[in-house]
Amino acid sequence: MIDQLFEFVQNHPLLVGAFLLVLAAWIAYEVRNSAASGVTASEATQLINREDAVVLDIREAGDFKAGHIAGARNIPQSKLENRLNELDKFKDKPIIVACKHGQSSGVALAKLTKAGFERAVKLKGGMAQWQADGLPVVKK
Repeated sequence: MIDQLFEFVQNHPLLVGAFLLVLAAWIAYEVRNSAASGVTASEATQLINREDAVVLDIREAGDFKAGHIAGARNIPQSKLENRLNELDKFKDKPIIVACKHGQSSGVALAKLTKAGFERAVKLKGGMAQWQADGLPVVKK
């Protein structure tokens, strides 16, 4: 098996090189994106308590009513561009973007950054991680 692998590498150096290049680029992209502008649930709690951060929940209204972080503002992602003016008074505060699983908050984060919200961050793992960590949610 190992002999066949070495033979393949010797016979197809360009293919192996391209694979290694793509693999390295993918790893670099993932490392950069996972570290960039994301906070854990405990870091988010500290931001809320120490710097009066605003939590922006971008889930739909039904999900928001089923359970959300206390004091969170609900603006669904589909309506964010039209309702950004509601957040203008919070430009100087940190804004924590929360979604369902932490995957769709990147798009909202990009919109906020483009609109001038320099301290916007996403909640890693979203509301699923928040609840998995046993942190409180409000149902109203």
